[in-house]
Amino acid sequence: MTPAVLDALRAILGDRLTTAQAVRDQYATGESYDVAMPPDAVAFPATTEEVGRVAAVCFAHDVPMVPSGAGTSLEGHIAAVRGGLAINLARMDKILSVAAEDLDCHVEAGVAREALNAHLRDTGLFFPVDPGANATLGGMAATRASGTAAVRYGTMSQNVLGLTVVQPDGTVIRTGGRARKSAAGYDLTHLYVGSEGTLGIITEVRLRLYGVPEAIAAATCAFETLKGAVDTVIQLIQLGVPVARVEFLDETQVRACNADSGLGLPERPHLMFEFHGSPAGVAEQAQIAAGLSADNGGAGFQWAEQAEDRSRLLKARHRAYFATLALRPGARVWASDVCVPVAGLAEAVLAVREDIDRHGLVAPIVGHVGDGNFHVQFCVDPDDAAEYAAARGVYERMIHRAIAAGGTCTGEHGVGLMKREALVEEAGEGAVATMRAVKRALDPKGLMNPGKVFLP
Repeated sequence: MTPAVLDALRAILGDRLTTAQAVRDQYATGESYDVAMPPDAVAFPATTEEVGRVAAVCFAHDVPMVPSGAGTSLEGHIAAVRGGLAINLARMDKILSVAAEDLDCHVEAGVAREALNAHLRDTGLFFPVDPGANATLGGMAATRASGTAAVRYGTMSQNVLGLTVVQPDGTVIRTGGRARKSAAGYDLTHLYVGSEGTLGIITEVRLRLYGVPEAIAAATCAFETLKGAVDTVIQLIQLGVPVARVEFLDETQVRACNADSGLGLPERPHLMFEFHGSPAGVAEQAQIAAGLSADNGGAGFQWAEQAEDRSRLLKARHRAYFATLALRPGARVWASDVCVPVAGLAEAVLAVREDIDRHGLVAPIVGHVGDGNFHVQFCVDPDDAAEYAAARGVYERMIHRAIAAGGTCTGEHGVGLMKREALVEEAGEGAVATMRAVKRALDPKGLMNPGKVFLP
């Protein structure tokens, strides 16, 4: 990046532009991807207008732009493949409006998920999309995030009503609106949701909200076998039980969470349930879940009805990544996910577990199995090339099996750098060529988060 470009950006941002190596290094990787690719500079805009002015400068001088939020991405989304400018939106953290009567809100992209729910606490409303990390809502929209409550409330794709987007040349557009349905023109909102920063920079998001349930109950149940736990989930979904959360932890992940959070659970495959609704509805859902669990070898159904007990369980589940890191001090965790049709879930999870064990790897499996999505957290020695190669092989076979079963290479992490080849396998050359055509039309210079989603 030339001195002239840096001067033009400083004229907009002042000291909110930096070329300090320590700061650039923070924007060189995501949370799991470990190949460092730092940008040439990092910008911290405070308004949509500033983002537009910054983008206009970059567009005029052919400077690549890499948007980022909290940095919790897992597939290399924020790595600066061609250098350029990292544009961090975390300072754009205003909640612009809440329309309680219409169950929606309007926020800047840097608002964190937990901050929004804290703000909503007195309204009787909440935002349910929960990827585990305290990610920013702009980043969640850009990666089409989901998480633990998606089985009942859906993903970001179902919960984003509209966006404000800065296009590569700095122009600003607004998509969608507050109406719950529209047949007006192309659905640009859902073009940008999941685009991973490759088409434009999301600066504001309008979101769907929900009423806090009258009653909430959570429970854990241990199973004799991994198959029994997964079969229970399949049967719950097939019966139409509106479970709010159903999380799977294999025995390795249970051991890690016990050590990290002091849960004291038996070291066997577990399901963590959460039920939302009226007191009678929650009781009925829980009774059905308990019966199905018992039929599939589940035992020790333990209830957590107090808010603090539910929070403790949920926190332990959210800390699964950090608990896995603690299993092998000095190792790195490489997390990846796939999603399959629910009926094929047991076969997919069992196959990857057998593959992991066959190669002697430490790799817990955990997942939002109510919608067929599960994660493998490869805990590998970064200096052991053979171990990394074995993990890579398990990872690739897991993806091939998921796609062959009619599933996807990623249920919620996104493509980023890691799954570009898998996207071609899943969608086909023709579909990917169409995606490339959209990219060329909206980003003719190829400046927006280059190298992501598609192979160069």
